[in-house]
Amino acid sequence: MTWFRRYHPLVPGPPLHLDRAVARRFLVLRHLLAPPRSLPAEPASVLRVVERIGSLQFDPLEVAGRNHDLVLLSRIAGYRRAWTDHWLYEERRLYETYNKGLSIVPTAELPLYRLTWDTNNQAHLGGTFERHAPLVDELVTRIRDHGPLLPRDVGAREAIDWYWRPTNQVRAILEALAESGVLGIARRQGNLRIYDLAERLFPAEILADVRPEREQRRHRLLSRYRGGGLLGIGGQQELWVGTGPSSAAGDGERPGAHRTALRDELVEDGALVPVAVEGVKGVRFIVGSDVDFLEQARREVADGSPPGGGTPGVAFLAPLDPFCWDRDLLRRLFDFDYLWEVYVPAAKRRWGYYVLPILYGDRPVGRIEPRIERRAGTLRVVGLWWEDGFDPLADPGFAPAFASAIEAHRDFGGMKRVVFPRTVRHRPFLTMVRAMLAR
Repeated sequence: MTWFRRYHPLVPGPPLHLDRAVARRFLVLRHLLAPPRSLPAEPASVLRVVERIGSLQFDPLEVAGRNHDLVLLSRIAGYRRAWTDHWLYEERRLYETYNKGLSIVPTAELPLYRLTWDTNNQAHLGGTFERHAPLVDELVTRIRDHGPLLPRDVGAREAIDWYWRPTNQVRAILEALAESGVLGIARRQGNLRIYDLAERLFPAEILADVRPEREQRRHRLLSRYRGGGLLGIGGQQELWVGTGPSSAAGDGERPGAHRTALRDELVEDGALVPVAVEGVKGVRFIVGSDVDFLEQARREVADGSPPGGGTPGVAFLAPLDPFCWDRDLLRRLFDFDYLWEVYVPAAKRRWGYYVLPILYGDRPVGRIEPRIERRAGTLRVVGLWWEDGFDPLADPGFAPAFASAIEAHRDFGGMKRVVFPRTVRHRPFLTMVRAMLAR
């Protein structure tokens, strides 16, 4: 790759230039969305996705499906949620920790994320664990002697102040012990956590592997670029939560300066490559291992080939899909303005409660609000919107691609039928889609 140049922060030089079309194509290629659902229908594909994007953000809301399941559904043919559970709770190749929110990450990377445990343990030792020492001892002893524990299996105790609202004391203490690495999640019953001792869940050699704090913070910063694919140095605050210096360090270093120093190290090592994208303000960075996708994107755009060289497909992107992390990039690169409105009061929502972007080829072309109604056995499409200038009937390939995405979502949820909104403006398009689904 003659165009690729290792960049040293102390030797200034222009970042690699990308035009908009190449940048868009690069993102869908490196995000395993070219085309959607192209990975084999097997549990191993889950590990392949996590290896590529680093982590899957977990959110308990299950309207169209849980967030991490939707991320995987858009990339893996015939995806089933049991595949992720297999790696989480049987093989334990994956585990849950905090990295830009609660996330699923590789267990092999636990030594690079254990700073979360250590930081929480220090906080709880002087607070929660001290104030509730008898209950802490009781719960740890019970789990050690009798095995995994569901919070509701313990008799009800008084509520205590806990994060956003008062919470049952048992549940709060178990959460604190898990946050501190004393306990881990043995399995989930729905969204309920069943806890066991961390020493019984993870290999001893992984638990004994202690890395320097700076190495862990550097890895955590790299994980954000590994997830987003084309992040810059700014953007919304939640992109960088947990990547600043430890407050316990006492060195007074500002989070922005700390990240800059770590980022410079990553660039110097070749882990990150700086790029400038046409029409997008500021320097962006790609992961060094993604440079081959830039070459592929250049070739495809130059040849007029579709993403991945196959028939363009449709994906319904999860609200916390790494592809959607950087909302400013979505606006500037794709002219797509997306806000997950699940926490916006109903009267102030522009679109709907649980609305997902519709990706076609390498462009977001609309939004859909699917809802899995298990009692009725129905996948209900509550709302459907197209971007300005997009006509779903103009491209003969769009309707079958859309129908394929609907079919995949229906089968993922185990639903028997699909119900679409009965609106005049969607009637010609949805008539075609219904016919395709009935075949």
